Amino acid sequence: MAEELIRIEALCKRFETGDAVIDVLKGVDLSLDAGDSIAIVGQSGVGKSTLLHILGTLDHPTSGSIRFRGEEVFERSSEELAALRNHFLGFVFQFHHLLPEFTAIENVMMPGLLQRRGQQEMRERAAHILGEVELEHRLEHAVGKLSGGERQRVAVARALVLEPPVVLADEPTGNLDPATGEHVAELLLEMNRRHRTTLIVVTHSAHMAEKLGRIVVMVDGRLEEDVALDGSLI
Repeated sequence: MAEELIRIEALCKRFETGDAVIDVLKGVDLSLDAGDSIAIVGQSGVGKSTLLHILGTLDHPTSGSIRFRGEEVFERSSEELAALRNHFLGFVFQFHHLLPEFTAIENVMMPGLLQRRGQQEMRERAAHILGEVELEHRLEHAVGKLSGGERQRVAVARALVLEPPVVLADEPTGNLDPATGEHVAELLLEMNRRHRTTLIVVTHSAHMAEKLGRIVVMVDGRLEEDVALDGSLI
């Protein structure tokens, strides 16, 4: 029997700016099991990235519930949420957010060093995962000198180095040429299969979305499944 990893219920997010009130999320419900892969698609501005940021505990909902392994997420303190992000979640963003003055291996080591793991353990882990994303020849290169596709592969390695149960990817191929984007997409899917990492991807790419196990469409602040993709939805 599959292990339910994430349950989202009646999730709402409201932004208030001056006299304006904008309801972005209007009651999102979603359940994910360990090892699932899911694409969240929808037109620009409908709240896909907002949902991903809340799932990543980078923002708080206005109301509703998110449970990881049955435990309510937002009942935790700020310190506990930071620990949750570091131990439970990996992030891959459209803009890779690497540290340009550090090498590829140093960037990938960083999540473990923040957990106060040993330098040698993290160097070995980082070298191994960079090998898995075919960058074993770039370990000591400053990331500022890598190509865009190589940087995104370093970002994927950094997200996966501690084998988190969940990886959140926001437009991970959005700034890449088609061939490089295809390679990064396949790397994410291979890591999902190999490590049973639950993979949640926000994307405007129908090609990327169709590679994942499930597709949900954000429409009017809610998620809908079993919707045929067409240009009007993404």
